[in-house]
Amino acid sequence: QVQLQESGPGLVKPSQTLSLTCTVFGGSITTSGYYWSWIRQPPGKGLEWMGAIYSGSAYYNPSLKSRTSISRDTSKNQFTLRLSSVIPEDTAVYYCAVAQTLVVVSATEGYWGQGTQVTVSS
Repeated sequence: QVQLQESGPGLVKPSQTLSLTCTVFGGSITTSGYYWSWIRQPPGKGLEWMGAIYSGSAYYNPSLKSRTSISRDTSKNQFTLRLSSVIPEDTAVYYCAVAQTLVVVSATEGYWGQGTQVTVSS
């Protein structure tokens, strides 16, 4: 069974770039038919799909597209999220996930990492 693990700093200053990595175990990120996604959940709010990478091409939530970049490193079986110009409202638990659909908004879809808390504060 595939497992995903998020890693990255828990605290980021406003205006900086948030960078998180998802390491995949028990499966390959080059397997066809699967979207490798980033999702976040701000405190007290619902899940927000941020974007995904599929066969090397990235797709983004239009509301975040100008600040978001998703890439992959096939040699390390990892994919990475970068969110630029962060503000306090970007504080959230960030999840990586894999599913057979592009937009993932439920933890019942596919496989998810455990999530990592990121706080944006000076």
